[in-house]
Amino acid sequence: MASLKDLRNRIASVKATQKITKAMQMVAAAKLRRAQEAAEAARPYSERMDAVLANIAQAVSGNEAPTLMTGTGKDDVHLLVVATADRGLCGGFNSQIVRLVREHVRKLLAEGKTVKILTVGRKGYDMLRRDYAGMIVDRVELKEVKQIGFANADEIAKKVIALFEAGQFDVCTLFYSQFKSVISQVPTAQPLIPAATGDVEEGSNAIYDYEPSAEEILGDLVPRNIAVQIFKALLENVAGEMGAKMTAMDNATRNAGEMIDKLTITYNRQRQAQITKELIEIISGAEAL
Repeated sequence: MASLKDLRNRIASVKATQKITKAMQMVAAAKLRRAQEAAEAARPYSERMDAVLANIAQAVSGNEAPTLMTGTGKDDVHLLVVATADRGLCGGFNSQIVRLVREHVRKLLAEGKTVKILTVGRKGYDMLRRDYAGMIVDRVELKEVKQIGFANADEIAKKVIALFEAGQFDVCTLFYSQFKSVISQVPTAQPLIPAATGDVEEGSNAIYDYEPSAEEILGDLVPRNIAVQIFKALLENVAGEMGAKMTAMDNATRNAGEMIDKLTITYNRQRQAQITKELIEIISGAEAL
């Protein structure tokens, strides 16, 4: 049985941990609102970009469309862009994304496909290198970035496009966690190459003349759309990470409080037992005299 000193030290240690988890919860809550607003603001732009590409693509024949939109015509080699957080202490946020990636990898390997992985975020790299170290072709860490910007997504998009133009893969899929609420983040797999465009808008059957040509417009918009989709995924991840961290730290704070209560009861009982024992010894000694 632990001594009274050990119990006091443990109670003090748990209280110190509780202060840290409470502070982390408050920090995550403060960052969550800004991250959620950024993620929600990026969604309409991303959806509109898809709709614009779908409308312009109507005016382009299959041979004239850029290869980023049509693909290579094969699906032998798959590149998986896995976006996770750079830090932990956010519950199952990172593991849920990696679990979806592992399921996708197993499915592709069972079909005889070649898989390559590009990780965005340290946690995804750490988890995937245990089983698929040989498949990881590149990694990007954003831990030094104070705030995610479009430039970060554009840099990742350029890496992906460079690999595609070098003939390193045929199909590219982006994995991230879509933010739903503080307690709900949904792991998502989104096709990047060939570009998955949205539905053509109703009433868009009018014939347009494009200047420059539709092919030139698509040649500029499709790479930008890849960067936009990656940017949206990064913003969704930041919001999801803050929501998951807020929930995890709230649970940790409450668990620490419950542990403190249990340790305090144990401490008081043991202290009372020790006092009672000492009183019995004093009374017994007095009676013996």
